[in-house]
This record gives sequence, structure tokens and C-alpha cells, in this order.
Amino acid sequence: MNKTVSLFISLLPTILFASFSGTIIDKTTLKPIYKATVNDSLHGVESNETGYFKIDSNETLFHIKAYGYRPLSVTNEHNNSTLQVDPIKVKALYLTFWGASNNSSTAKNIMKIIDETEVNAVVVDVKNEYGSTSFWTTFEQANSYGAYENRTNRDMPKFMKKLKDKNIYTIARIVTFKDELQASNNPDYAIKLDSNGSIWRNHDNMAWVDPYDKRSHEYAISIAEEAAKVGFDEINFDYIRFPAKRRLRYSQVNTQENRIKAIGDFLDLAQNRLRKYGVFISVDTYGNICWSKDDNNIGQTVSSLAKHTDYLSPMLYPSGFAKGSFYFEHPSEYPYEVIFRSIRNIKDRVDLRRVRPWLQYFKDYAHKRRYYKKEEIRQQIRAADDINASGWMMWSPSSRYHSEYFTPTVQKEKSETPPSSLRNIFEEGKYPSTKR
Repeated sequence: MNKTVSLFISLLPTILFASFSGTIIDKTTLKPIYKATVNDSLHGVESNETGYFKIDSNETLFHIKAYGYRPLSVTNEHNNSTLQVDPIKVKALYLTFWGASNNSSTAKNIMKIIDETEVNAVVVDVKNEYGSTSFWTTFEQANSYGAYENRTNRDMPKFMKKLKDKNIYTIARIVTFKDELQASNNPDYAIKLDSNGSIWRNHDNMAWVDPYDKRSHEYAISIAEEAAKVGFDEINFDYIRFPAKRRLRYSQVNTQENRIKAIGDFLDLAQNRLRKYGVFISVDTYGNICWSKDDNNIGQTVSSLAKHTDYLSPMLYPSGFAKGSFYFEHPSEYPYEVIFRSIRNIKDRVDLRRVRPWLQYFKDYAHKRRYYKKEEIRQQIRAADDINASGWMMWSPSSRYHSEYFTPTVQKEKSETPPSSLRNIFEEGKYPSTKR
């Protein structure tokens, strides 16, 4: 037999059956992590009760994710090792599209707050409601529509390095189906008025793309990939729903079953496309999802979303609940109760380690016009803590925050090279709508 052939045959089992294994433990308690996911670019496995896993793969880079922990990426040089994952309860501030730059005073203030307080994460607008991206991407379709022209960040690697040097957990917000640029450039799959077939636009004159059309899925996920490439830890999909509006025309019969399936299909594709980057995926929802049994005609239920995403982020703004909700004449006067009861009400449908609510950091616009200050902010945070949610995210439309509203910390742990960076070795205006 030819020596080359013989050598190939002898190596064949190694080539075909290469694997990566190890044990995953909590960095703080050193206890094993059960059901952590370990994946390469194509598939994944879960760790068992002892934290042990084994994945058959010929790849060299692997990603580890577990609810309530920072993502970890390791190379196959760590085969048969004990791998420590860093626990985190995400406490995030939203950074507006216009503030997401290296020279922004808004961003600098948020950095200062993170240095001084319990806050450890930031939600950065990567794609806004209009369809603009905050930095130049390599996604040619969006660029051809001029999505980059209003970009606010001219040096995203520098921006991300600042965040990573402070060990800040980074979340990229992607507005999904509300997209004026994409819809106006693709009228064939824009949502239309049923009456005359013209492109429908909502109250702020923004068009939407059809969530049933796979082209709209591919587009948003392509931008999400750009965020993952620059090193974000998590992709947050906002407006991942159908418009709360009737008499619109879609490419499919608009039933609850079809709507839920369309959103699930989008998230499944996102999981597949983003798997190779090791990012978490979170989904924003209306606050009333916690109290609804159906999809509210928008394609979202707690149970259906929990099958396809890592984290759920209901917008539990007390001002967003109608008069009489929770038996309160003015729910905005009871921020603690609104947050606590809403999350408690879904504990039988989703593990609360996977629930991270949006909290209100703006003036009450629906009831008594009360300003939300330190007491109201602290009550909401205390409710999220008391119910053992996976942290919280604070929504201020202007991204103006006060350091004294948050619990101060003596010193934050810093990391010169956070584990997840292996992926990247390479106006204050009118009162905001709860629909954002």
C-alpha cells in the first residue's frame, strides 16, 4: 500500500473525530455549571451536572455561554481543562445613537458612572429606528442605502477597547423591523396599507419591513453580525415584532400562529448566524407581555420567545401601564410593585435568570407627570433584585444619568484582556413612547 495512503488512513480517526472537552465552573464559587452551552461555529453541546462537556469538532475556537455569566471564548489549547466563567448581574445604561462616540460627553459621563457605581454594562445603539448604523460596517446592502452616512462613531475599535479595558459588559441594540431606510429602498417587502397598497408609516413617519419576509431577517442579522465582529458581548433585538396596528398588508395571512412562527424563525436564524461569535441574544418586548395570554397581535409571548432567545427584556416602565393596572389608579406611583409583580407573574414560563427588564429613567408621561428621580429609580432596581431577575437595563431617551442614583462601589475589577475579547483578536425631546 502506498505510504501516503497508509498515513492518511492511520490519521483518519483523528481527523474525523477530533474533540474538545473540559469542565466549566463558576469563577467565584468554583462550583460546576450545569447546562452551560459550548459551541463552535456549527453546533453546540451542554455541560452536565458536574460541569463536564465534550464537543466533537475540528475547529480551534470555542464559545461558552451560561445564563448569569459573561461569555467566554477559548482555543483548543485549553482542551481537557477546567474553565472558569465569570458571574455577572448585568446593570446597564442605555447609550443613545447620538452619544455613541469617542468624544461624546454623554458617553464619558456613563463611563464615569460605571467607574464609581454598581453599573457594569452599557447598551449601545448600533442600528436605530431610521435604519442608520452608528459606525461604518462591511454590510454592502445597508451601505448602499446610506446607512453609514449619519454614523456617530468614526473609530469603533477604539471605542470598544475603552469599554473592554474597563471590563464593561457590552450590549448592541439593533432595531429590527422598524427601518425607514430598508423599507423605502425595498418597497416590495415593506409593510403596506391594506386599503391602497401604499407603504405604511407609523406616527413618527417611519416605515417597517415585513417580518414574514426572509429578506428582512437576513438584513437585520447581517448588521448584528457586524456588531458581534467588533466584540459586543450581546445582541439586543428591539422592535422584533409586528406593528400594533390593524388593516396592514403582509406577505402571509396575518394570524397569531404565523406571527409567532415568523419571530421564532428570525431568532433561529440569528442564533445560527451569530453562533460563531459567542454572543448572547436578548429580545425587547412590551411590558404587558408579562400579563398577556396571547401575542397581542404582534407575535410575542413569553413562552414562544423563551424557546429561541437567551434573555427576555420586557419594557416594564410603570408609565406604560394603563390606569387601574395592578389595582392602582396610577401605576406610575408604584414603581416597585409594577416591576416585582410583572416579573413574578412569568416565573412559571421562563427561568428568571433569563429575564432582564428595561426600567424607567424618564418623567411619567401617562399619569401624574411625576419626575422619576433617585427614589423611583432605586425602587425599580430593588424590585428587580428582590425577584432575582438577571439584572436590569435603564432607559433614558437622552442617556443623561445621575451617578448618585446608583449604589457606589469602592473599586471595580478591571481586566486587561477580558475573556470575550478573543472574539476580536483581529435630546432630550418629547416624552418617550413605551413602544420606543
